[in-house]
Amino acid sequence: MIFASASSDGGGSMLSMIILLVVMVLLMYFLMVRPQRKEEKRMQAMLSTMEVGDAVVTTGGFYGIIIDIGDEDVIVEFGNNKNCRIPMRKEAIAQVEKPEQAAAAKEDAEKDAKEAKNTEKKAVKSAKEETKTAVKK
Repeated sequence: MIFASASSDGGGSMLSMIILLVVMVLLMYFLMVRPQRKEEKRMQAMLSTMEVGDAVVTTGGFYGIIIDIGDEDVIVEFGNNKNCRIPMRKEAIAQVEKPEQAAAAKEDAEKDAKEAKNTEKKAVKSAKEETKTAVKK
């Protein structure tokens, strides 16, 4: 029935309907499927580069250090208590941070804090000078 009306009314409307459908499918692919696949590849790469001693964040938000790695499981030590070791699936790891990255991030944070402190001191000093000159006038 649809084909009969399309052929009698004109094939252009049927062709435009098919083109619209194809465009919508492609749009859905690029907006939904492709980013999900990219994220899966990123997670697989992250999990494959995990090593003993790496700092991790679990999907539950807990911070810990990997002390053993198996095929599908890892053992993570949480906090300063050496007795708090929990085995978990690799998929439960949300983020991995290498010790070198942690040290570099800490150094950057300390550097930024020093710069902020120096900037604050300069601002306070200039404000005091402006106050003194305003009082003298």
